Amino acid sequence: MTTTAIRQATQGGQSLWLDNITRDLLDSGTLARYIRELSVTGLTSNPSIFDAAIGSGTSYDAAIRAKCAEGKSGEALFTELALEDLRRAADLFAPVFTATQGRDGWVSMEISPLLASDTQGSLAAAQQIHTQAARPNLFVKIPGTPESLPAIEEAIFAGVPVNVTLLFSCAQYRAALEAYLRGIERRVQAGLDARVASVASVFVSRWDAAVKDKVPPALNNRLGLAVCAEVFAAEQAMLKSPRWRALSTAGARPQRLLWASTGTKDPAASDTLYVDALVAPGSVNTLPEKTLLAFADHGHVNGVMSADAAAAQATIALFEREGIDTEALALQLQSDGAEAFVKSWRQLLQRIADKSAGLAAAR
Repeated sequence: MTTTAIRQATQGGQSLWLDNITRDLLDSGTLARYIRELSVTGLTSNPSIFDAAIGSGTSYDAAIRAKCAEGKSGEALFTELALEDLRRAADLFAPVFTATQGRDGWVSMEISPLLASDTQGSLAAAQQIHTQAARPNLFVKIPGTPESLPAIEEAIFAGVPVNVTLLFSCAQYRAALEAYLRGIERRVQAGLDARVASVASVFVSRWDAAVKDKVPPALNNRLGLAVCAEVFAAEQAMLKSPRWRALSTAGARPQRLLWASTGTKDPAASDTLYVDALVAPGSVNTLPEKTLLAFADHGHVNGVMSADAAAAQATIALFEREGIDTEALALQLQSDGAEAFVKSWRQLLQRIADKSAGLAAAR
């Protein structure tokens, strides 16, 4: 039952991924149905998603009880819980992963955000998760913050597929892309396989939420889309560069753009705003479940994005004239996002500790 909107998106060269995973989603067959009926070809996860999943209901109780009995706790216990779910999801996406020769069909798992400034610690965690997952179609998520860029390069050089998360601006995207390219170039120089997959996750809706009350109503919900258009133009320019042609000849594949945070936050705007407008060839849009269902029901693609950097920059300039320092705001959004990840991570670990203690007391 592929709907018109989903068909328009996929024909435009975009992959639709689900920004959610729960054990109930797997056990009920809902994820399998989304794959079958809504052309979902991958998914992303984060600590907040797992925190909500583990905290609501009893789906994880038996597994937590068993792992506590084995002496596991904290991050080690969480990693096992998450990877149990993600392996099952990865197996559901294995046919599309195989059919697309590894271009699509991915799931994602976050490393601890507490390692953001620890390059070697981040690399070790990325390698451990990749090895422990034992699935070729699992991305390790590393934030694209300045202190984590060296870890991204090292992970790519080590052959670990990376989902670079928490990107907000074109400058941040270029920095993440540079880390990816350097990692691939080092592999080529070392005689290693140049094909290491990566996506660059650009967050959209938080831009518009941040400026909503600071600009005229005519500018509402336009900044996030303009930033994405600028990023897409930068990606297309890179793909035409001699540097990329050399890597492509060596077997490398592009780091795909992934639009994240695409649930509409403004109740006055369309609930499919960031899906309708962001169909770009070769890109991914990862959708909250509510947004996926809305898009399937009544979304309407506004055409395929064009690589028009000048038009995007002209729109961004409108916000600058209203006093919005977009460069400073991008840094603030990324910093706030990193802090929120740390908070979510600690909350998740506390949730697991509380759940473990409650289950032990109930025995």
